[in-house]
Amino acid sequence: MHRVLKKTRIGIPGFVTATWHWLSDDRLASQAHVEHHEQIDWVRCIPFALLHLACLGVIWVGFSWIAVAVAVVLYLMRMFFVTAFYHRYFSHRTFKTSRTVQFVMAALACTSGQRGPLWWAAHHRQHHMHSDQDPDPHSPRIIGFLKSHMGWFLTRNAFATDERLVRDWLRYPELRWLNRFDWVPLLLLAIGLFVLGALLQRYAPALGTDGWQMLVWGFFVSTIMLYHFTYTINSLAHTVGKQRFATGDDSRNNFFLALLTLGEGWHNNHHHYPASARQGFYWWEIDVTYYGLLLLKSLGLIRDLRPVSTEALHRDRLDIKPSETRP
Repeated sequence: MHRVLKKTRIGIPGFVTATWHWLSDDRLASQAHVEHHEQIDWVRCIPFALLHLACLGVIWVGFSWIAVAVAVVLYLMRMFFVTAFYHRYFSHRTFKTSRTVQFVMAALACTSGQRGPLWWAAHHRQHHMHSDQDPDPHSPRIIGFLKSHMGWFLTRNAFATDERLVRDWLRYPELRWLNRFDWVPLLLLAIGLFVLGALLQRYAPALGTDGWQMLVWGFFVSTIMLYHFTYTINSLAHTVGKQRFATGDDSRNNFFLALLTLGEGWHNNHHHYPASARQGFYWWEIDVTYYGLLLLKSLGLIRDLRPVSTEALHRDRLDIKPSETRP
């Protein structure tokens, strides 16, 4: 077991790249694999870095409960759009909906800043096809913990959408447009939050907020929280937790992550049976995204939620002896 360190040119980019390689610990990667995964596009990393730096704006804009409340609400709403639609709908098709709802929810999920629906689904499908094996795009086992958390999508190879993996969605021109211009809903959200803060400052000054404060808390802080809690499913959910099922990979169930990500922390369950709209297989496994899907179903917005099969619940169990399992 050793660290693979890529030779880099002298200079700041080279030093940063070398440091990145050392931190990410490519223990099991071949040199060719390192080259494939680690061609970081420094120019395209600038917006990602600036989003983080913008959170320091809290020093100047101050604090108000209304701004924090908006940040939390937007975190929860956008996490739901990602987990329910980018993940369970576009990646796994675990339920059905109309074309209109499909587009609206995809646009709302774009406000998460996690690229477009086709890009997201293509990378996630590749992850399931090669989970914790090369070329899984974000396996801690293959590329190290740090890169699995956030480095993998900062490489040049990660920016493209592999349309071969999402052919079922290519027939919708509105989804192709949204995938290309995924930044539009995100920009509209930022503008809307600034306007909201300005209106509250004028018409409800007792709330103690303004446009800049609402932008910093409601957009930047909330988005960075959303980023890193989402990323934990790629990193922590493959390193920390328990395995109920033998899935052939490192996926784990983690109650704490399930709370933070509205149910995505039941990751071993999901890798065992990704066809289900429900990832918390039992009543005590809190899955807020699934509860939200049940609400949307009751409103007539979605239909045909795919359940966990009885056979799947008892197949490949690690916590039950083979003689105790039922068919």
